[in-house]
Amino acid sequence: MASYLTVSAPMATSKPQRSPAEIEDIILRKILHVTLTDSTTTAAPPDPRVVYLEMTAAEILSEGKDLLLSRDLMERVLIDRLSGTFPAAEQPFPYLVGCYRRAHDESRKIQSMKDKNLRSEMEIVTREAKRLAVSYCRIHLANPDMFGSSDNKPIGVGMKKRSVSPLLPLIFSEVGSGSLDMFGGSSSGGGVQSPPGFLDEFFKDSDFDNLDVILKELYEDLRSTVINVSVLGDFQPPLRALKYLVSLPVGAKSLVSHEWWVPRGAYMNGRAMELTSILGPFFHISALPDNTLFKSQPDVGQQCFSQASERRPADLLSSFSTIKNFMNILYSGLHDVLMILLKSTDTRECVLQFLAEVINANASRGHIQVDPVSCASSGMFCNLSAVMLRLCEPFLDPHLTKRDKIDPKYVFYGHRLKLSDLTALHASSEEVFEWINKDNTAKATDTRNENESRLLQSKEATSSSSNATGQNAKSTTKYTFISECFFMTARVLNLGLLKALSDFKHLAQDISRGEDNLATLKAMRDQSPSPQLELDITRMEKELELYSQEKLCHEAQLLRDGDFIQRALSFYRLVVVWLVGLVGGFKMPLPSTCPMEFSCMPEHFVEDAMELLIFASRIPKALDGVQLDDFMNFIIMFMASPEYVRNPYLRAKMVEVLNCWMPRSSGSSATSTLFEGHQLSLEYLVRNLLKLYVDIEFTGSHTQFYDKFNIRHNIAELLEYLWQVPSHRNAWRRIAKEEEKGVYLNFLNFLVNDSIYLLDESLNKILEIKKIEAEMSNTAEWEQRPAQERQDRTRLFHSQENIVRIDMKLANEDIVRIYVNLARGDSENIFPGAISSDGRSYNEQLFNAGADVLRRIGEDGRIIQEFMELGTKAKAAASEAMDAEAALGEIPEEFLDPIQYTLMRDPLKARIDEFVRSHQSKKRASGEDGSSNKERIQTTSSDMLID
Repeated sequence: MASYLTVSAPMATSKPQRSPAEIEDIILRKILHVTLTDSTTTAAPPDPRVVYLEMTAAEILSEGKDLLLSRDLMERVLIDRLSGTFPAAEQPFPYLVGCYRRAHDESRKIQSMKDKNLRSEMEIVTREAKRLAVSYCRIHLANPDMFGSSDNKPIGVGMKKRSVSPLLPLIFSEVGSGSLDMFGGSSSGGGVQSPPGFLDEFFKDSDFDNLDVILKELYEDLRSTVINVSVLGDFQPPLRALKYLVSLPVGAKSLVSHEWWVPRGAYMNGRAMELTSILGPFFHISALPDNTLFKSQPDVGQQCFSQASERRPADLLSSFSTIKNFMNILYSGLHDVLMILLKSTDTRECVLQFLAEVINANASRGHIQVDPVSCASSGMFCNLSAVMLRLCEPFLDPHLTKRDKIDPKYVFYGHRLKLSDLTALHASSEEVFEWINKDNTAKATDTRNENESRLLQSKEATSSSSNATGQNAKSTTKYTFISECFFMTARVLNLGLLKALSDFKHLAQDISRGEDNLATLKAMRDQSPSPQLELDITRMEKELELYSQEKLCHEAQLLRDGDFIQRALSFYRLVVVWLVGLVGGFKMPLPSTCPMEFSCMPEHFVEDAMELLIFASRIPKALDGVQLDDFMNFIIMFMASPEYVRNPYLRAKMVEVLNCWMPRSSGSSATSTLFEGHQLSLEYLVRNLLKLYVDIEFTGSHTQFYDKFNIRHNIAELLEYLWQVPSHRNAWRRIAKEEEKGVYLNFLNFLVNDSIYLLDESLNKILEIKKIEAEMSNTAEWEQRPAQERQDRTRLFHSQENIVRIDMKLANEDIVRIYVNLARGDSENIFPGAISSDGRSYNEQLFNAGADVLRRIGEDGRIIQEFMELGTKAKAAASEAMDAEAALGEIPEEFLDPIQYTLMRDPLKARIDEFVRSHQSKKRASGEDGSSNKERIQTTSSDMLID
């Protein structure tokens, strides 16, 4: 009050009270920092911020007006101030923001005026001043050259560089910039504060075209601030600013209409889209290293995990926790941005379009080898995986109540994603194409009939081909957001989280191989040091350090984030439950014909679910609270059903999941109920494992001969565990009797054949190992060989050693147990004699040697004892046979077995058997069926194998 009025007093020296016009002049001079009188004539020192508008004052005087600022002159004065050349004055934008701030301050002072009429008039003045300040801020930012002080600075002939929008610091201050970096320091400074209400006024009720230009520049600025920033960088203020802008209706509209929302161009690929789109750099923020030219800073691996083996465990845990927390801040912010845009019908379609374009442009991320120049980074797709899982949360409730809203026809007719090109669960690409076209033709016919009956179809539309109708249906069909989100998330997880987990596995393998190679090089250095070896060792140590950092970065962002993994497991539970719904629900046996909707579903939906379960099973507590029954049901239903899941490797992966869940493997008692108290498991698990053991004989791959042993080893481990469970053992006995001449007989044959093969392979590799050992023992000749050759031979030696160790372990277990089980079922005591009579391989010393091996590998003592007892019986039978042969002397020709040329116990029976074999072979040649003598022999063997 004292600033504007001089209060009247009885003293003669008191000044008269100021008029409203004078008060208005004082307020506007303070707000606008201008004067119409020459301040040099006054005694007080001039305020350097205040500009003397001499020309404006002259014009006002010529018009016969007083040199007082008023609301009528306000805009004119403001334009003259902005348009004039005043060397010491503020630039237009900070000046206008200052005007707004001063108007705000003056409006608060006015509230103390006692004269209501005067207060009301002055409020109008300050309000108009704020309006004009905001309006001219918009005009200036949209047309920076208008007032002769462009923010564009020349950097070369014909080129200009646009500086960051001066509005951006105000937005940062509005959304808060008090984030802390990982070391506890402030991550963003500046000190520029937005006046209260300024931004709200700036973005409210204005012409969209002017604001659109400003907003588009702001989005480009935000994108630039994070383009090379890692998760340890200062990404939080830009992320909050992005969220603030899209929360404005005008801001959301401007973003999705930006030319860089979904960048276009002939050379646009996944990497280019990540770098040039507005949201791409935000999704690029990550802990995962981007091993290209686009590396982010600070380097997470160097900063958190350099020389990790020498760091304290507490330091590593702190780094893991910090990275996890920052990543979740990023996930939450990006999720909020997408949710704001998805909630509006004006912008939802644009968000779905962006997501689809990113997925389609990066489809090659699903390949084994990924080109980092043409594909987006793993960091982007892992972030996108986390965000998409959060978008799915509303329909991932425990009862999956909204799963019926997922339309399977999206795979075939959805126009966004290229899903029908993916490998299907069972249908071939030709079958998929034929089925889609057949369905399109039927739809086209129905549409034409309906339209003709209503007379609403034009001649052009009614005469269109079935293909055109299909395309129209594909482009116009609307699907629920749940369907869109479900299929997009499945694709993103395949290209993101699951691909990154695969990279992690390969990193671990590379590190293991590198450590072996390093050990080999150091051993060679100890024998014969050389400068080249030192260089190789140094190079290998640096490579291993980088590999280790990269592995720990993956662990920090993915494996250490339990919420991320559990969200993904919840999603894949929905996937398997939904897929089972396509075949009629969780019940066995399966329908005889696989529905096309199931048959045509992308194979990776199931493969990704199995891969994630395998990874999660190896992470402590990752499966806690996860409902595994639905996964167990799915695996039992389809692992032995090639009519539904064609790929044998995918069915074998289901067995790998079960292996991880065995109580002795998982270390969790929760998984034991899946085997011992699960209805479908008790009824079908053993049966389907035996069937898969047989079916896997021919996988269709060029490596099938070797793959089948790994697969069967997993099955054998499961069967061995299930044999210890009484309910499963009873099911096994029942299967052996019911299907003795079917699957079970084939299982026994393959079991024996595999054991023989493993032994043969081991013996061959032992010879190779002996050869290399001999080479290495000749020190003089060995050291003369090139270093690379010695390294290769040493690596081969260790590799063969490992293979032999594994093969011999398996063969000694799959063979010894066969021997023991046959002996247990040998009620007539004929098996020992059969062993000793095998002149090709029987040697009594083999039993002692086998027992030694069994003791070294920790075999059950009872098994070893029974095996030794069988050896003793075989030795006695051999001795008895030798005595009998010596007593008989020369054996007549007709008493010798025609095949093995050994004494026949019952020549008459042998002749009869020979006649039967001849007769049956004639029957088979004539097309009749008959049980061969071989089958009868094998049947007897199968009886013995049942414990």
